[in-house]
Amino acid sequence: MQPEHNPGKAMTRLSVNVNKIALWRNARGGNFPDLEQVVRDCERFGAQGITIHPRPDQRHIRTGDVMSLSKLVTTEYNIEGYPTEAFILLMESVKPHQVTLVPDPPDALTSSEGWDTVVQAALLRAAVSRLQQAGCRVSLFVVPNSKMVEGAASIGADRIEFYTGPYAEQFPAKPEKAISPYRAAASVAIANGLGINAGHDLNLLNLEYWCRNIPETLEVSVGHALWVDALYYGLENTIRLYLRSIAKGFQG
Repeated sequence: MQPEHNPGKAMTRLSVNVNKIALWRNARGGNFPDLEQVVRDCERFGAQGITIHPRPDQRHIRTGDVMSLSKLVTTEYNIEGYPTEAFILLMESVKPHQVTLVPDPPDALTSSEGWDTVVQAALLRAAVSRLQQAGCRVSLFVVPNSKMVEGAASIGADRIEFYTGPYAEQFPAKPEKAISPYRAAASVAIANGLGINAGHDLNLLNLEYWCRNIPETLEVSVGHALWVDALYYGLENTIRLYLRSIAKGFQG
């Protein structure tokens, strides 16, 4: 496995999670808002990737969306999911650029914890191997714990995605304390040849600080906060604000 980090040479990329658009569409039936048009616009406005998380109940992203977006996305297509047999078969068919495996069961509201890459090593190793054979880069959702990061490397994952919920929660009062465990875990990831992604509750308040302190981050996935901001600022302006936040983190 070749190290993917590129410190000091490339800025973190922004992948926009469009689950919320599918949720709004499904709430009224029909095709409004038009998910495919929103994806086109996100890329046109500067998004460097598109993230989706299909669930078995199809409460937002549906199987048909997974297939149609695979023909549409021109940047990076990142699909999140729990490694059920059905999910892996779908990924083997679609072959997205990246698959991010998350530990939440099918009925979970959202991802709220990381994998135990030691206890669940056998499950993950089998899934990672199949997905890589299909030509997908594989990232594992983890908390900032050195054992979990080392476990991801031993399983053969290409990247980890840090679950940044705790960072976002602590950031307003104690930013240094919030980022500290992630910096330590990022060093372990780099030493083990893992690329670093991050996602969950990242927003315009905490993203710049994250990028300044962990510039090795290859990609951040932002959904809920970005769509809330877009209600106030407009989609094009919001995407540019997030890209500006990332850039300021590298300049600082």
